[in-house]
Amino acid sequence: MTNEHNRQELDPPSSTAPKGQSDAPPELGAQRKADDGEVQERIRDLIEDVAGPSDEYDARLVRDLITTSLKLIPDGRDRGELKLLTAAFKEMRYAYRVFGEYPDAHKVTIFGSARTPPDHPDYKAAVLFSRVMAERGWMVITGAGDGIMKAGHEGPGREASFGVAIRLPFETTANEIIADDEKLIHFRYFFTRKLMFLSQAEAVVCFPGGFGTLDETFETLTLVQTGKASMIPIVFVEGEPTEGHTVAGGDADLAIPGYWAGCKRFIDHQLMSRGWISPDDEHLYYIAKDPADAADHIQHFYRLYHSSRYVRDNLVIRLKKQISQADADRLAVEFQSLIKSGTIERTGTLPQEEDHLELPRLVFHHTRRNFGLVRLLIDRINDCEPDE
Repeated sequence: MTNEHNRQELDPPSSTAPKGQSDAPPELGAQRKADDGEVQERIRDLIEDVAGPSDEYDARLVRDLITTSLKLIPDGRDRGELKLLTAAFKEMRYAYRVFGEYPDAHKVTIFGSARTPPDHPDYKAAVLFSRVMAERGWMVITGAGDGIMKAGHEGPGREASFGVAIRLPFETTANEIIADDEKLIHFRYFFTRKLMFLSQAEAVVCFPGGFGTLDETFETLTLVQTGKASMIPIVFVEGEPTEGHTVAGGDADLAIPGYWAGCKRFIDHQLMSRGWISPDDEHLYYIAKDPADAADHIQHFYRLYHSSRYVRDNLVIRLKKQISQADADRLAVEFQSLIKSGTIERTGTLPQEEDHLELPRLVFHHTRRNFGLVRLLIDRINDCEPDE
């Protein structure tokens, strides 16, 4: 078994070249082409000199990075653009190195307001949730600031926490729990920071917050909804209102505390009723009753399910334990709308796969649509009993 995370890009590109690249402005005729055979040979030699013998595919990816970089100055990129590209790449490399020191630990990302005071029910709920997850062997990723971010570190403590901080004019220091820790990473750009929040997490939990929290929450939903990120549990949770901390907008009929009740009303009345999202998209998120319910929901998501990937147009769902043929047949009927042709088959490792080779699979020809239903399919799989 190779050392791979559960979290993977659901639909990785088959090529590192963007579609439509042939339509880009032509390169200057007088410049030395980075794609020139002699230049490419020198790059190959350089990679081997620095990195030694490497996997052929990995070496080709690095060669593509170097080749693309060599094209930037002849392309006429200005200094600001070069600085942005360089800083972003350095940030990502450094962050991957930090997370790479903890490859086997399950990780949950927590989003929420930096302004939540320590006596607020949401703060206390975030402390409790993150503590429960740490007790179950998970590590926590937060933005490293105060409020919910600090609460997410307070629960598990420094040893089980990652801080993914952003440099802002008004927020320049990390909270005292994660400050100066080797797992604290500072980012200049929001987009590289968001990449780490999501690429390293096997679950995302959202507490109430402002524009930034909602931005992170809805971007996570969008990436999963469109199949650009792997399926993960996305959970909304908040504290129980107490005297002195009333919550406006509660809905007794929903039996859900106020913040996420208001968010759900907006989603239902302004998005779903207008046709901007599908009713199936409601399965992409779960509104937890309390912190313990949030933790249980995440744990259930990984009861039998392990991870997913595509092999061509076949969706490969890797399982910790295989389900029965009867259950596979029943799921094929219930989720027929997801299947372009054929049925859901129980298999072992496909020839094109290189990781998690020991795990059983469910495979079907996916329509590449309706990812809300794919999320529901995973719940149904986890409700099955393992086929002993």
